[in-house]
Amino acid sequence: MNPATKGMHMGSTAELDPQAREALEFLYKDLHTHPELSFAETRTAGKIAEQLTALGLRVIGGVGRTGVVGVLENGAGPVVLLRADIDALPVREQTGLPYASTATGTDPDGNEVPVMHACGHDMHIVCLLGALGILDRNKDTWSGTVVAVFQPAEEVGSGAQAMVDDGLYERVPKPDIVLAQHVGPFPAGTVAYRAGDTYSAADAWKVRLFGRGGHGSRPETTIDPVVMAAATVMRLQTVRSREVAGNEPAVVTVGSIRAGTKANIIPDEAELLLNIRSYDANTRTHILDAIRRIIEAEAAASGAPKDPEITVIDSFPVLHNDPDATAKTAAALRDALGDKVFELPTPVMASEDAGTLATAIDVPIVYWFFGGADPAAFAEAFAKGRVAQDIPSNHSPNFAPLIQPTLDTGCVAMATAALAWLG
Repeated sequence: MNPATKGMHMGSTAELDPQAREALEFLYKDLHTHPELSFAETRTAGKIAEQLTALGLRVIGGVGRTGVVGVLENGAGPVVLLRADIDALPVREQTGLPYASTATGTDPDGNEVPVMHACGHDMHIVCLLGALGILDRNKDTWSGTVVAVFQPAEEVGSGAQAMVDDGLYERVPKPDIVLAQHVGPFPAGTVAYRAGDTYSAADAWKVRLFGRGGHGSRPETTIDPVVMAAATVMRLQTVRSREVAGNEPAVVTVGSIRAGTKANIIPDEAELLLNIRSYDANTRTHILDAIRRIIEAEAAASGAPKDPEITVIDSFPVLHNDPDATAKTAAALRDALGDKVFELPTPVMASEDAGTLATAIDVPIVYWFFGGADPAAFAEAFAKGRVAQDIPSNHSPNFAPLIQPTLDTGCVAMATAALAWLG
């Protein structure tokens, strides 16, 4: 038995004994210290495969390039897919933790960048491993098959599709349900869910604006792409505020602007990175069309020597939690965790590609959240009306879940949800 998944038992809730908890916490810190970018998760995949092999699962590596799958069979019955994402982000960690990342990696453009598990995928990994330990030790309480999918490249929105395209469902039994979870910036020990549309669609674009460079002392001889970019950024702010209904969820963000190398040189081009979030398909189309219109119009207004170049970086679909499946799963979570489980009143504007694992074979998905923030710090921030300012959120250089009770809760939630569906 793998020490990281040993010693768990089922009561009214699943619990970790001290040995199992210590091993999982050690593994979490190791993964946090050694994050890897999307489709570069080779060390991470190796660690996962070691854990699954020690647990006795059938292990399939290299699915969708760096994905890993474990299959736990326990007689006839339903097939349940449990998913955890495994990639990290190009963020320089500022948590100050003793196990903070100092890692670097190479981004798709060939640049060396800092790397951090700023979205909690390291926590997702150990929670799924812990849940598998619970299920393995309690085979007398269920029957069926568990397919544990450790998915690469969620952050770029293509890892789930890559696994499907690489024959995931030709290599494992097709599931009856897909279950997944995500750690977030609310009190550790709590679990939140929502039926219906839960995660927004997202589109990311790279935009190159072309000018004519020259000396900073003679701007009249140039076509300044920095001014062009600045005008574009400002005009894009009107898409959400003036072209989308106020009660329609939508976000337009310019996450990066790059141009030039020196104060007295006007460059030849500027680059913008855009991120667009929406739920309604018609709204999505309108926003994307409006953004393209503004980009092209600002370039024309500046007298650009050629049209802007727009490249789609990634695209996420809306994640829709099946209402009936969500109700069934939420009831099991409430039975296990009591009043720590609550329903989200509104959808979130973040995005996820886990839904692809379900829609690819037309089965339901249930996706929920578990808290990772220090409960005392969260309560203090909430009382002051400063949660957004004082509690680091996902993708922040200061984001790091409180290890406990976050880890215990994630293990319990995933195992409990799986048992709700197994025979």
